Amino acid sequence: MGTDITTLTALWGAVILSGLYHGVNPGMGWPLAVSAALMEGKRSAMGKALVALAAGHFLSMTAILLPFSLMTALVSYEMQIRIGAGALVVAMGIYLLINRKHPRFLARVHPARLALWSFLAALAHGAGLMLVPIYLGICGIDAGPTEGHEAAQALMGQNVLTAFVVALVHTFAMTLAGGIIAVIIYLWLGLKFLSRTWFNLDIVWALSLVLVGAVGIYTAYYGH
Repeated sequence: MGTDITTLTALWGAVILSGLYHGVNPGMGWPLAVSAALMEGKRSAMGKALVALAAGHFLSMTAILLPFSLMTALVSYEMQIRIGAGALVVAMGIYLLINRKHPRFLARVHPARLALWSFLAALAHGAGLMLVPIYLGICGIDAGPTEGHEAAQALMGQNVLTAFVVALVHTFAMTLAGGIIAVIIYLWLGLKFLSRTWFNLDIVWALSLVLVGAVGIYTAYYGH
């Protein structure tokens, strides 16, 4: 039981750390919040932009996690589901390593539609997929014995709620990290610094997907 609590704590820590990691990545949108504040000349514009980016990211996370939350009721296939999800995450990471080009459709989204941009950007970068192995690990520990239709329904409801909580905690951590960077850039460094010191995490991002997927497969197989 102690091991399960330790593992569960580590998994929730991974949810938070992945959110901080997503927030630091400029590909998740914090530069757009800086640009909004600088163009309008109002600090409140940054807050509104961050809220819109957070809303889009949260919706993207739940769109990915909810289908898996329904599948987790199939407890007898838990290992296969977790291995399949891990393989999907690895495949996404490999795809991003091979295809370095940013999706063109993101450039066509109007700058005022930050929530839509954030939703699509998270999907395109596989941000939600990174959470899947972590989420399935949480559900695997939380799940008790399930016998009968009512027990399966209760488990499904529990996992749906967990999906929303995981997405919410992750998005909060992402917004916090991205917001701190955006405020520092806006108040002290400015847009010129932003354009000169733009950093690209594409390769690190893709490798992290491969790593998370591989860890998910390993824990599903050996922890079953």
